[in-house]
Amino acid sequence: MTVNAQHLLKSHQLRLTDMRKKVLDLFLTRSEALSQNDLEQHLGKVDRITLYRTLRTFEEQGLIHKAMDGTDKQKYALCQHDCGQGVHHDHHAHFHCDTCGKTICVEAIAAPVVAPPPGFSVSETHLVMRGQCDQCN
Repeated sequence: MTVNAQHLLKSHQLRLTDMRKKVLDLFLTRSEALSQNDLEQHLGKVDRITLYRTLRTFEEQGLIHKAMDGTDKQKYALCQHDCGQGVHHDHHAHFHCDTCGKTICVEAIAAPVVAPPPGFSVSETHLVMRGQCDQCN
């Protein structure tokens, strides 16, 4: 079965809007993580606040996750697992190409479970690999 934006929105109990459809369609056609700036460049003239709210809603509902890559740019990638409202199962590595700036999910490598020091609590763990992608190498 081919996954499309309308199906994803319905399965996450989200209303179909033009912005949501356009953003999801872009994520569905790209293999790399996208920043808000990347989305703005590909979508053309869009309302930044609406785009920001769309990304926040998608993350809260388990459609996308933060793709930490060791840079100061916040990027997002489509969730590949059964993520839902407030629950993400995308605990995997991300690879960032230092040459072209592309960041991809590396689902085959799980982020390690690390025990924090006594009295500390962990809210997120990220595993980032950096180097050159197959296109730049």
